[in-house]
Amino acid sequence: MSFTTAITAGTAVLSARQASASAQYNQAIQNRNARVMMQRAEAIEQKKQLDLAKFDRQFQAFQGETKVAIAKTGAERSGSALRILRNNVEQAEFEKDMIDYNAEIGKSQAFEQANFATMQGELAKQQGRAAAIGYYGQAASILAPYGKSLLSGETTPSIDLTSTEGSF
Repeated sequence: MSFTTAITAGTAVLSARQASASAQYNQAIQNRNARVMMQRAEAIEQKKQLDLAKFDRQFQAFQGETKVAIAKTGAERSGSALRILRNNVEQAEFEKDMIDYNAEIGKSQAFEQANFATMQGELAKQQGRAAAIGYYGQAASILAPYGKSLLSGETTPSIDLTSTEGSF
């Protein structure tokens, strides 16, 4: 086996190892991206809870102001005054539903991005594995003609040229 052949085969093996390492690195990056997206979904849920609590406080203050305003006019809590308070409650429920809906949409998007990042990581791993197999295949095809001589300790390859086509 010539020095060039050994170097070429060695380079193919090193390339295979590099492809595997690169794939593992790319997968780790995508797994990190997935974790970040999951944390984002959790943050959206926490923000939703804070927004709902803040809204409830603001709504209670608003309802209190409305009740005081109604009382100042001397009106009883019936008829128009009751409709106003009920309408405020209905609007508040609608606003709370919108806060919840928007948070669920944000969480859903974050979960989807996390899933996509995980899939990209798996794809990077598979691509690296395929590239490594290709490089190992190159190394094997380079060394194949020398297989018998390497195993038997011969210094020259035993290549049978009698079956080759064409003339020399």
